[in-house]
Amino acid sequence: MTTASTALQHPFQHRHAAHCESGVISSLLSHHGAPMSEAMAFGLSSGLSFAYLPFVKLSGLPLVAYRMPPRAIIKGLAKPMHARFRFETFRSPEAGRARLDALLAEGRVVGLQTSVFWLPYFPQDMRFHFNAHNLLVYGRNGDDYLVSDPVFEEPQRCASADMARARFAKGVLAPKGLLYYPQDVGRRQPDAEAIRRAIRKTCRVMLAPVPIAGVRGMRMLAKKIESLPADATGSAFIGHVVRMQEEIGTGGAGFRFIYAAFLQEAAALTGRADLAAFADRLTLIGDGWRAFALKAARMIRGREALVPPAIAQLLRDQANAEEAFFRDLKKATA
Repeated sequence: MTTASTALQHPFQHRHAAHCESGVISSLLSHHGAPMSEAMAFGLSSGLSFAYLPFVKLSGLPLVAYRMPPRAIIKGLAKPMHARFRFETFRSPEAGRARLDALLAEGRVVGLQTSVFWLPYFPQDMRFHFNAHNLLVYGRNGDDYLVSDPVFEEPQRCASADMARARFAKGVLAPKGLLYYPQDVGRRQPDAEAIRRAIRKTCRVMLAPVPIAGVRGMRMLAKKIESLPADATGSAFIGHVVRMQEEIGTGGAGFRFIYAAFLQEAAALTGRADLAAFADRLTLIGDGWRAFALKAARMIRGREALVPPAIAQLLRDQANAEEAFFRDLKKATA
């Protein structure tokens, strides 16, 4: 079996990140000679979004997404970074394991899509059936894979049987053994035009004329919350929204803070001071998402009376703030 020291052609540096997919791809690109922060990866790929999908269920409750779909951040960096990524899925755990081992033997760092529930290094109370968690494998030692999971401060180890179970979990967003890696990265740093286009794309997503997406999706969700009964059913629904925001991924406030950091970095790269002002403004909007989650959590935990219309109004306030923000950002980057 290969070890970390013999598998890699170049030393791999583990990096802690706020979100798995943006953390994984920024580490991969940095390892391949294109230094990139997590915030730049998230913003340059136009990863920020919002969607309320009542027809997609997680444990019987609707999917609420605060970012673009899985793989969108990775694929979104291909054009601005002149990069090519290879994605592979497999019909069986045996085939997936063999391919991963072969790539590690070649000295590659490999990205994987996995289920959080089957990763044994996650604390028991943090495991749930979410099949779109990204991590990196950078070597193998005996029967253990050497794992760089960006949501952990230190590298981890995972037995091959556990990794196979996590890679081939069933259900919504089933990973099917997905692995990926860069084949070529042609640009070390994005240019000003790539940054502008990425910002414009995010504005289009957030202002989309679709009832389930962007600020309209927020208002549609607010309308649903407003109609909920002030009982266990309403509490479960609101609790699910907060969990999707704060636990599954980085959520409402976290993604706004990451995108604000991207705008700060973009201001420095492009020489546009107005982008830094937009970053400050979005940080305040992120604080509003944090207040929304806190108020909802206090209600569903019984510390305050459950009043669904009050939660709905907070969500409408966020939608109004974001609509004004993205309209102004769109004009500024026309």
